[in-house]
Amino acid sequence: MARIHTYDLTVSWTGNTGSGTSGYRDFSRDHMISAVGPQPIRASSDPALAGDPARWNPEQLLTAALSQCHMLWYLHLCAVAGVVVTDYLDQPHGEMAEHRNGGQFTDVVLRPRVRVAAQNMVEKAIMLHEDAHRCCFIANSVNFPVRCDPAVTTE
Repeated sequence: MARIHTYDLTVSWTGNTGSGTSGYRDFSRDHMISAVGPQPIRASSDPALAGDPARWNPEQLLTAALSQCHMLWYLHLCAVAGVVVTDYLDQPHGEMAEHRNGGQFTDVVLRPRVRVAAQNMVEKAIMLHEDAHRCCFIANSVNFPVRCDPAVTTE
């Protein structure tokens, strides 16, 4: 039987500039994402969709969630396998196709750059990215390809 995890949060629109949604350009897309514990996230829509470029947008947050989930699984699997990771940096790239009445993600590429403690760990470190991808809760929940293009170096 599967263990069930729940995630409760609050998304509050903060973009009423005085006249509500009286017109497409009459309101801000600004909002706050909050939950018990972490600091709130200041968010908006993509700047191409009338959003504030200084705030996180849902598309960035989805791309970040895929990267975070992969990284956390990867670090766990490395620790269990005896692969000592000393540095991890990912610069993921997400693509979304906008259609007339909506849009959808078409692809996300994770590009983790990992440093391990010794040369004899490199091969295993590369292979563990495949295992991390199979384990990732978020990647297993989306209907578009999530690819991984890792690079591993040593100290």
